[in-house]
Amino acid sequence: MKQRIILSILVFIFILSTIPLHSGIFPFQVHRKVLDNGMKILVIPLPNPGLVAYYSVVRTGSRDEYEPGHSGFAHFFEHMMFRGTKRFPNELYQKILTEMGAASNGYTSLDLTVYHLIITKDDLEQLMDMESDRFRNLEYTEQDFKTESGAVYGEYLKNKTNPGFLLNETLMNTAFDVHTYKHTTMGFEADIKAMPTMYEYSKSFFKRYYRPENVVLVVCGDVVPDQVFKMAEKYYSPWEKGYVPPKIQEEPEQTAPRSGNVKFEGKTLPILAVGYKGLRYMPDSKEYVAMSLLGDVMFGSTSDFYNNLVLEKQIAQFAFASFNGDRDPSINTIMVMIKKKENIDLVKQTIADTIKKFQTDLMDSKKLEDLKNSNKYSFLMQLSSTGDVAGMLPSFIALTGDITAIDTYFETLGTVTPEDIRQAAIKFLTDNRKTEILLEGE
Repeated sequence: MKQRIILSILVFIFILSTIPLHSGIFPFQVHRKVLDNGMKILVIPLPNPGLVAYYSVVRTGSRDEYEPGHSGFAHFFEHMMFRGTKRFPNELYQKILTEMGAASNGYTSLDLTVYHLIITKDDLEQLMDMESDRFRNLEYTEQDFKTESGAVYGEYLKNKTNPGFLLNETLMNTAFDVHTYKHTTMGFEADIKAMPTMYEYSKSFFKRYYRPENVVLVVCGDVVPDQVFKMAEKYYSPWEKGYVPPKIQEEPEQTAPRSGNVKFEGKTLPILAVGYKGLRYMPDSKEYVAMSLLGDVMFGSTSDFYNNLVLEKQIAQFAFASFNGDRDPSINTIMVMIKKKENIDLVKQTIADTIKKFQTDLMDSKKLEDLKNSNKYSFLMQLSSTGDVAGMLPSFIALTGDITAIDTYFETLGTVTPEDIRQAAIKFLTDNRKTEILLEGE
């Protein structure tokens, strides 16, 4: 284990030593081009001989599913994009990828859908031809659509057997009234179940959202930027504009605490989720950045809360917090699995006491500086390979349209004070922003 850590550090040091740095924390030069049709290309040369990461970032996720009865389509297209085109039917597409020694993968979240591959640089032009074709000319029959939508419902039912999935689904549905974050990435079950009847709607969804103005291409690795831009002009310029922004309703301000209980049809320890409405992702806001730190500070693996409930008293099986921003104001969540039912109220009170402490007392200045340094180090250590670098970027692109937010966030981080932390806790961790869900098994 120790040898792997040392090797990782040495690789990271080598990469940094061979790349011209700029003044921000992101250590690599980014070359940008916007095609006439609005598609943005980001090229990041790296000294990883022969390897190229190819990421197509669609700035559409479940957030964009604003039409009643039609949730789940962003995730559905993650599946359908592998159905192929006239030029490259699925069988041929997969055959060529196999010959390249590559595999095409994808994922969907609230704010984005991503398609990604790692290839050799000699295969880049062939791959760009194939990828641009499927984004422009995806083709599927009504029977293909029904088959895949049935598979998606099967995936939903499988996920529903996971207590964490069910808890998160209930939390979001309870916390939000009108914003599309009310449904999870997979969508409402009734919508997914009815999806096989929505073939024509699916074509409309693709036509509105899979457009060049809404897609950012990231090419990272052993590449020459001008050559990549020339290929992109050739293969992506024929793609016509046509993006139609979603009409998303703004969530009304919450005025009172919310709560709920969910019964899991299976064996599980009780799991408590406590969420607080927060800000959208704003890397230039001290208020937002201070809030983003609070999850780790209060409930992370080095916190007093974790040490007390998980390690020392062993009241909780696990505890963690997710205080990350989304494209629109979302929810910051604390989640705890509790070993004994009789300790549920104790855990709730300990969460409340922890929040109260940070609303009252100033965080130790040295601990805050250590946390800032740890965040920077952790970020940089995740950039040790071509795939790692490319894989870090889609979330920033989905949130802001570029990756300059990385430098902005860490610049703002450097200015955050213990008083900023305290004020964020006072403002955002209040009962009128709170949603509490308890899941219990049979």
